[in-house]
Amino acid sequence: MTRIKVLLACVSVAALAACSSTPREITMRGPIALGSPLFDARSSYGQFLAGQAALRDGQSKQAATYFDTAASLDEDPGLIGERAFTALLLAGDITRAAAVAPTAADTPEAVKRLSVVTRVVEAIAVGDGKTAETLLKSSPPGFPHQQAAALLGPWAAALAGDKEGAVVQPVLRNDRLVQFFGQQGQARLYERAKRYDEAETDYKALTGNATTASIFTLDYGAFLERRKRHDDAVALYDGALRAAPNDLGLLRARARAAAKGAPPAAPTIRQGAAEGLIACAATFAGERQVQFAQAYLRLALRLDPNRDEAWVLLGDLMNQNEDPKGAIEAFSRVPATSTHYITAQTKTAWSLNDLGDKAKALEVARAAAAAAPSDRDAQVALADLLRSGGQWNESVAVLDPIIAREAPDWRLLYLRAVSLEQGGRWPEAERDLQAALKLNPDEPELLNFLGYSWIDRGEHLKEALAMVQKAVDARPQSGAMLDSLGWAYYRLGDYKTAVEKLEAAVEMEPGDPDVNGHLGDAYWRVGRKTEATFQWRRVLSLEPDDKQKAEAEAKLKNGLGPSTAPIVKSTVANN
Repeated sequence: MTRIKVLLACVSVAALAACSSTPREITMRGPIALGSPLFDARSSYGQFLAGQAALRDGQSKQAATYFDTAASLDEDPGLIGERAFTALLLAGDITRAAAVAPTAADTPEAVKRLSVVTRVVEAIAVGDGKTAETLLKSSPPGFPHQQAAALLGPWAAALAGDKEGAVVQPVLRNDRLVQFFGQQGQARLYERAKRYDEAETDYKALTGNATTASIFTLDYGAFLERRKRHDDAVALYDGALRAAPNDLGLLRARARAAAKGAPPAAPTIRQGAAEGLIACAATFAGERQVQFAQAYLRLALRLDPNRDEAWVLLGDLMNQNEDPKGAIEAFSRVPATSTHYITAQTKTAWSLNDLGDKAKALEVARAAAAAAPSDRDAQVALADLLRSGGQWNESVAVLDPIIAREAPDWRLLYLRAVSLEQGGRWPEAERDLQAALKLNPDEPELLNFLGYSWIDRGEHLKEALAMVQKAVDARPQSGAMLDSLGWAYYRLGDYKTAVEKLEAAVEMEPGDPDVNGHLGDAYWRVGRKTEATFQWRRVLSLEPDDKQKAEAEAKLKNGLGPSTAPIVKSTVANN
């Protein structure tokens, strides 16, 4: 498990919604055409609108350019300056972001606080510890940046030559992130000061805590290796490997220590300061504060551009911002020698798939899977990409050995069942789904998939109805699951209830051809034939697959034949 995954699982912060973003005065999306009346090279506001649109779409570099131009036209320097700062920060141009960081009295407090953190980071990056320390003491950032300020403080002190201030562990009340990573920083700074016993005391406390042991084992092990205590390091790594036997970082570290190879160098001041920022970024990401997380990763990478896990997380965030090109660029910064390389390549494949380059996506995924045959994530990603490209049997073939060698896992059985069903191998898919449900009988996705499949085949209808009802109860906002429930009533001949359920499903999934087609069928059965033909025509407008298109065209030509479903009393009042 990577450090970021562990951190997300064990560190929590207060809700950040109050300071998470600036108001969205502009809701434009997509690029602005040069001929648009909104785009006027003579207008600061036109450039501002273009910058806003680019920033909303995750195009931080383009946004920064627009805001720069807008600022030069100088119609609203305050607002434009704030947006330029944000865009430069998100684009990773920390030096320029620090230079334009807003400090005016009327600047929103949240922006000013982030400005201080940015200027501190830039000062550390250029070796100016005194400026960094002065900024933190004279303008200490408040919520939600107080954690970063606390963690950066000792490193700024060390850079400024403040030996005592450097080894004071930062404290924030009831803040586990600062507690854990502050103690890690203290251990590193003790080692830097050659106070080795005190450093080891900190490391033992961190690795002796079940919550943090997996996060800091590699750090403690590297410290032991630097002290030439190779046997102690091997024992430490062996203990961690018992809980995570396939962890590539631990395996490599153990092999190095056992061979008494050259240990990792102690982190520099810049690298140590970056560690705390990455921890803060991971926490923001876990709280879905994507913009803050991206900003903090950019700050961390200004200090330590070789932090591979930071590039991976940054790529993930850019994908969340619907910027797959930016994500691919971030993933490409991870070298082939890194323990994060396979993960980065797997994620690159998905980004390529999102861009529509399915052939290249499969090429990258195949290479990653071949390079790491025991890496479950790489194998599953390849299987899922094969499935998304319609290569059902190939997808199953990738999953078969994983399922055979690992402990039973409902998720893997579910993934294989999807490919088996789509490949026309229903009995095998049904077997996997039933096995998965034995492992996790309350999982809505499993209940819905097996229940809908039975419904669509006219099998086990009453049992299937109960299953999809249970799925809907668990996820009432799922249009797909509500469609399954409506279709169950349709198959049972309760057309009135089917119409009510399917109308609600269409409201949730208006662009789904199957849901619209099902509603059309239900309308026909209750005598609302004009509305039925409307729904079938709508199916043809929603990019249906060949089967959906053929069925809709046949219904528009001939309607529906006589019903073969049992006629049952409407049960809508009871559901």
